[in-house]
Amino acid sequence: MDMDDALKTFFSEARELLADMETALLGADESPTAELDVNAIFRAAHTIKGSAGLFGLDGVVRFTHVLESVLDEVRAGSVAIRGPLLPLLLRCCDHVGAWVDALESGAEPGPAHRAVEDTLLVQLRAFLDAPAAAPEAAAAEPAPAAEGQWHLSIRFGADVLRNGMDPLAFVRYLSSIGRVERIVTLPDAVPTLEDLDPEGCCLGFEIALVTAADRATIESVFEFVIDDCELRLVPPRSRVAEYIDLIRALPEQPERIGEILVRCGSITERELVEALGVQREADPAPRLGALLAEQGRVAPEVVEAALDRQRQVRETRSSEASTIRVDAAKLDRLITLVGELVIAAAGARQAGRRVRDLELQEAHATLDALVQDVRDSALNLRMVRIGATFSRFKRVVHDVAHELGKDIELVVSGEDTELDKTVVEKLGDPLMHLVRNAIDHGIDSPEQRAARGKPARGVVGLNAFHDSGAIVIEVSDDGGGLNRERILAKARERGLVAPDQVPADHEIDQLIFEAGFSTAEKVTNLSGRGVGMDVVKQNITALRGSVALASRPGEGTTVTVRLPLTLAIINGFQVAVGRSMFVVPMEMVDECVAYSCADGHDYTDLRGGVLPLVRLRDLFGLGGVAPARQNIVVVQCGGARCGLVVDALLGESQTVIKPLSRMFQDVRGISGSALLGSGDVALILDVPAIAKLALARHASRAPSNDYDRQRLVATV
Repeated sequence: MDMDDALKTFFSEARELLADMETALLGADESPTAELDVNAIFRAAHTIKGSAGLFGLDGVVRFTHVLESVLDEVRAGSVAIRGPLLPLLLRCCDHVGAWVDALESGAEPGPAHRAVEDTLLVQLRAFLDAPAAAPEAAAAEPAPAAEGQWHLSIRFGADVLRNGMDPLAFVRYLSSIGRVERIVTLPDAVPTLEDLDPEGCCLGFEIALVTAADRATIESVFEFVIDDCELRLVPPRSRVAEYIDLIRALPEQPERIGEILVRCGSITERELVEALGVQREADPAPRLGALLAEQGRVAPEVVEAALDRQRQVRETRSSEASTIRVDAAKLDRLITLVGELVIAAAGARQAGRRVRDLELQEAHATLDALVQDVRDSALNLRMVRIGATFSRFKRVVHDVAHELGKDIELVVSGEDTELDKTVVEKLGDPLMHLVRNAIDHGIDSPEQRAARGKPARGVVGLNAFHDSGAIVIEVSDDGGGLNRERILAKARERGLVAPDQVPADHEIDQLIFEAGFSTAEKVTNLSGRGVGMDVVKQNITALRGSVALASRPGEGTTVTVRLPLTLAIINGFQVAVGRSMFVVPMEMVDECVAYSCADGHDYTDLRGGVLPLVRLRDLFGLGGVAPARQNIVVVQCGGARCGLVVDALLGESQTVIKPLSRMFQDVRGISGSALLGSGDVALILDVPAIAKLALARHASRAPSNDYDRQRLVATV
C-alpha cells in the first residue's frame, strides 16, 4: 500500500470516527451517566489527531488538539458536556469533516472555512483555564521544569510497510510532543542482497527524546503500529537497572547496544561499564534484585496483572484486524462475474438435459449447488446493517427539532437488518426527506400536544425488518396525522381533483406524492417548495420499491417503504405465456395451482377466499390463444395476494437482474430483464405494481352477488 492508498484509508476512517463521535455526543446528551460516552468522544478526537499527524496534516492536528484539550477537561470533570458545550462539539465534528472533505478533494480550505475555525477556536478556548494560550505551542515547547530525556528503543516488524505504515512518519511525529535530541538508525537486521525483501522492513531506531509528555502520550504516538513493532521506553532519570533490562531485551550484541546508548546520551561510559558487568555475571539475579529493590519496583502480582491486561488488548486488536477493507469497484466486479457464472451454469444445465446423460446431469447438479453457494457468499459481502444509516438521523432530529423549537426523540429499531450496500447508499436521501417531513409536518407543536393530552416530547420512529424477501422500512411519528381537508382543498385548487369528486381517504393521502404539491403556508428551510415526497417516490420506484402511507387523525402518520434486498441476483420462478417468458421473484410466490375456468372472470375462488387474477396475456397484449388448461401463480406482496394467470410453469432458477434501457423504464408491470441459459431474454415482473393494479381493478368492479362482494372487500 503506497501513501496515497494510506491517505484514502485515513479519510475513510476519519469519517467513521467522526460518525462515532457524533453518535457518542448525542448519546451523552441523553444518557444520565455520560462517562463512557465522553471517553469514546475523547478517543475519537485523539485518534483523528494522531492519524492526521502521521500524514503531516498540520491544520487538522492544530484544531483537534484544542478540541482534545477541552474534552480532557470534560473527562476530568472540570467542564460539563451538557449545555452550550454540546452543540459546540457537534459543530466541531462538522468542521473536522469539512477539513477531511477539502483535503480529500485536493483543495485548500478557503477563507470561509478559516473564519469558521477561528470562531470555533475562540469558543473552545473559553472552556479552558487559560483561553489565551495556544495549546499546540505548549505541546511543542513544554515547560522547562517538567522536561526530561526519555530513551525510546523501536524495532519495526517485517510487515509494517505492507500494512501501509511509514516508520519514519512515526519518528517525525515525535517532534510534536517534544524534541528529538539524538537518533541512531540500526540496520543490523538487513539481510544480504540475495535475501532482501523489497517490501519488508528491517529498521530499528534508538532515540533520545526530551519532552514533558508522560509514558501514555509517547506510547500513543505508536498506537497504529503497536502490533507491528517492539517499543521499549526508559523514562528520565532512570537507574542503571532500567538500561540493563533494555540491553538484555534487544536482539543486538550488548556491547553494540551499550555504545548506542552512550551515543544517544542516555547513559555515561561509567554506567555502561557497570551495566555490561552485570550483564556478564553468571547469576545476575541477586545484583538485579538489589537494584530493583533500590528503585522501588512494583510487586510481581501487579506486573502479572498488567501482562494479562496487555494480552487481552492484543487479542481484541487481533480480532478487529481479522476484517479487511475491500474497494467497492472490486466487489462490484466480483458480483458481475458471479452473475455471468450463474448464466453460464444455467446454459450448461440445459445442455446436459438435451443430451440426456445422467452422469453429466449429476455433475451439473453439483455445479449448480456450488454456484448457488458462491452467489450467496458474494452477495453477503455486499450486505450491510442499516443501523449505520439510521444512526445518522439522530443528528438530523437533534438539529431540526432545536431549530423548530420542538422536543423530539428518535426511536430506532431493527438496526441489525441487512440489505445490499447499493440499496443503502441510494436510500439515504429518501429517508432524509421522510424524517425531516415527520419532524416538520408530522410532530405537532408543544401547545397542540398539550391540548390533545399528549406527552410534551414527540416521537419519530425508524423501524426496519424483513418481509417476504424484501426489506420494509417504516418512518412514523406520533403527531396530528395528515390534514386531509387541507390536502383536498389544495388539490382542487391545483386541478388535481375535480370540484364534484369525493375521493377516499387513501386516495387523498396519495396526493402528497404529486410533483410540486405542498400545503405549507410559507416557504422555510425545511418545507414549502413542493419538492420532497414526489422525489421520495421516484427514488424508491427506481430501486424497484414501493411507498405506502397510513395516517390516523390526531395520532400520527406512518410511511412504509418496501425494497428488494439486493439489486443484483435473485431466486426467480420462470413462467411462460405463449413464446414469452417471465420471471417472478421467488420470495413473493406462495403456491401454484391449475386453472381451467373459461368464464372470463378476473377473480377466482381459492379454498373459500376471493383471489383477484391478472392475465399476463391481456396485461401485456401478447395475443395468441390461451390453452385449455392454464396455471395460476399465487403471489403475495405486503399482505396483498393475487394470482398471475400463465400458460406454463418452467420452475425455479437463479436470475441475474439486468436493468431495462430508458426506452422501457416506464413499461407497467416490468422491473427488469434476465438472460436465460438458453440465450433467451425473460422479463422480470414487478409484482407489487401488478398486485396493486389487480386490487384497484377489483375495488372498482363490484362482484355479481353480495356474498362475493363481502369476501372481495375483506381480501382487498
